Amino acid sequence: MPRLRRLKIRKLFIANRGEIACRIVRAARELGIFTVQAFSDADAGSLPVRMCDEVAHIGPADPLKSYLNADVIIKTAKKMGCNAIHPGYGFLAENASFAEKCARAGILFVGPTPKNIREMGDKTVAKRLAIEAGIPVIPGTMSAIRNVDDARSIGTEMGYPCMLKAAAGGGGRGMRIVRSAKDLDLMFESAQHESMAAFGSDAIFLEKLIENARHIEVQILADGHGNVIHLGERDCTIQRRHQKLIEEAPSPVLDDDKRASIGEAARLLAMHADYLNAGTVEFLYDSTGQFFFMEMNTRIQVEHPVTEMVTGVDLIKRQITIAQGEPLDISQLDVRITGHSIECRINAEDPMRDFLPTPGRIEQIIFPQGLGVRVESSAFSGSYIPREYDSMIAKLVVHADTRDEAIQRMRRALLELKIGGVRSTKNIHFAIMNDPVYRSGDFNSTYIDKYLEKLKGDEFANPKIAAIAAAIESYMRTYKRLPETALKPVKPKGAWKLSGLNKPGF
Repeated sequence: MPRLRRLKIRKLFIANRGEIACRIVRAARELGIFTVQAFSDADAGSLPVRMCDEVAHIGPADPLKSYLNADVIIKTAKKMGCNAIHPGYGFLAENASFAEKCARAGILFVGPTPKNIREMGDKTVAKRLAIEAGIPVIPGTMSAIRNVDDARSIGTEMGYPCMLKAAAGGGGRGMRIVRSAKDLDLMFESAQHESMAAFGSDAIFLEKLIENARHIEVQILADGHGNVIHLGERDCTIQRRHQKLIEEAPSPVLDDDKRASIGEAARLLAMHADYLNAGTVEFLYDSTGQFFFMEMNTRIQVEHPVTEMVTGVDLIKRQITIAQGEPLDISQLDVRITGHSIECRINAEDPMRDFLPTPGRIEQIIFPQGLGVRVESSAFSGSYIPREYDSMIAKLVVHADTRDEAIQRMRRALLELKIGGVRSTKNIHFAIMNDPVYRSGDFNSTYIDKYLEKLKGDEFANPKIAAIAAAIESYMRTYKRLPETALKPVKPKGAWKLSGLNKPGF
C-alpha cells in the first residue's frame, strides 16, 4: 500500500474547466485552501475564472495547446506558487506521464499514483489484476491483439457476438461490437484508428459481448494508511453510444447480498492494486444476476454527486485530504446509504438531430431549486458553450427518500429548468422520467436504442406544456442576438483581485 508523507496544500492549481472546476473550488475553499484557475482563451469569462482566488492563462482554445499541454500546466502552476494540482476528470486526469511530471516538479498530484493510472488504465493489465484478486471478469484476451488475423482466429474460437476495445482508454472510443466474422476486418481497423487518435495507442483487445446487461460501478477511496472503503454503487445503464445520460444510486436491481458482494469485489481490487485516492470500479451485471469486472477509472467521475447525496461524503474533499497524506476519517462501518439519488446530464445537444452538439451563447438559464435539488454547472445567462470542449450545460441531481420520490422530484426540477439560446437534452430527460419502463427500474443497456424514437415523439406528457416550452425556446433563441465582435471576452482577474482585497478571505 503506497504511503504518503503529510504535506499541507497551500495553493491548489485547478487544471480543468467547467462545472468540475467550480466543484473543486468549493471543496478547496471549505478546506481553507487558496485556488488558482487555469483558463484557455475560450474560457476567459467562465464561471470558475470568476470564482477562483487567482487565475492563470494557459493558451488558446485548442485543448492540445492548453488543458492537454502538461508542460505548460506544470510550468504555470509553479510560476503561480502552487504546490498541488487537481486535474478534475478528462484532459490529463488519467495521464500517468503527467502525474510523474508533477512529482518531478515537486507538485502534489491530487489523484492516484502514476503506477495506479498506468496499470488500471491498461484494460488488459487491469483484467489480470482483477483475476488475481479473485474477481470475475468478462471472457476475452489477456493482452493486446497484434493484427486482424489474430483477432479473426480469437473471434472464431470465442464465438460471436464479441467486442473490440481500446486497451488504453474508455468512454466508448475505440470500441466496436462485432456480430460476425465478416465484420471483423473493417471493425478492427476502425477501432485501431480511433484508439490511436484518442489515446495515442492502437492496442486493441477482444472480449465476449454480454448483451442486455446493466452498467454498475462502485466508488472507492483508499488513503495510503491501509484504509480502503467503498461507498456503494451507481447504476449507469442509461447510455447512448457508451456515453452516460442518467445515473442513479443505489441501483434498483441489486438486493442487499448482491450489493455487498459487488462492493467488496471493488474494495478487494483496490487493495490488490495498492490503489491510492478516489477511483471507480466498473462492472457489467447480466440478466442472470452475475457481475463481471469491466474496467477501473482512476479519477473522480462525472456522476460522483449521486454517491455524495446518498452517503453524505464529500468526495472532492477526500481526494484533497488523501493527497495531503491524511488518513480517512470514516471506515466501512460508517458508510450508510440513505434514500435515492438521480443525476441527469443536461447537454447542449439536439436530440431531434441525432444529438448533434449545439454550442453557442446561453441567452438565459434558470436553475431549479428546492428541497433535495442540486445543480452542478458553470453556465449562466450570457455564458458560452464552446465548440472546442464537452457540450455539458449542467448536471441536475436530486435526492429523496425513495426512487419513486426521486423520479417525481427530477420531473419537477426539469420542468423548472429553463434554457434559452441553445437546444438541450432537457426534454428527453423529462420523457425518460415519464416512461413506465424507466420508472419500473426493469431496463438494460438497450433501453435508449429501443425507446429513443418513442421519446422523441413524446417529449412532454402534456401537449400544452410542450407548446409553451417550444414557444419560449424559439423566443429565447432569437432574442437579443449580439454580433460575435461585441462578445469578445476580456482577460479576467482573480475574484479577490477584482474585489480590491489583498488576500482572499475564508
